[in-house]
Amino acid sequence: MCKECEKLPDFVLILDRLRSAHNTGNIFRIAEALGAGVAACGYTPTPPHPKLEKTAMGTDKSVPWKHFDTSAQAVSFFKSAGYTVLAAEPGGLEAWEMEYTFPLAVVFGNEALGVSEDALALVDRIVSLPMKGDKASINVGNAAAAITYAIDAKVRGKLKI
Repeated sequence: MCKECEKLPDFVLILDRLRSAHNTGNIFRIAEALGAGVAACGYTPTPPHPKLEKTAMGTDKSVPWKHFDTSAQAVSFFKSAGYTVLAAEPGGLEAWEMEYTFPLAVVFGNEALGVSEDALALVDRIVSLPMKGDKASINVGNAAAAITYAIDAKVRGKLKI
């Protein structure tokens, strides 16, 4: 675990049982770009991991991260620390329409399973991306990028809806 884990930033991306080290590494890069931290849950790959390291391009050494056995544990941890916790799932308010308060954590789920039911029962709200296709699914790394940058733009006043 990284040295900065004791002091996680006020924006955290919770990764719920991601299977792909490449997706996880990509999300570490997104977190680094936005000054966020990562909470890896369950079997989500964590540093040191060769495929994660390759995709993370060094951000696995600079992004504060913490591991939890389950995403429900992570959600409970962050809520008890005063964070607003959102889950990225279909059926919620679109990312650019929601108002955000910090500290903030967003749960991104397994591509096949979504966010665990236990974690969903604990989150404050659901944040979504519009899905118009038949599959109604995009890669978790792409979803994390779209949602977190919508949050960043909205908070900085760059996105007015």
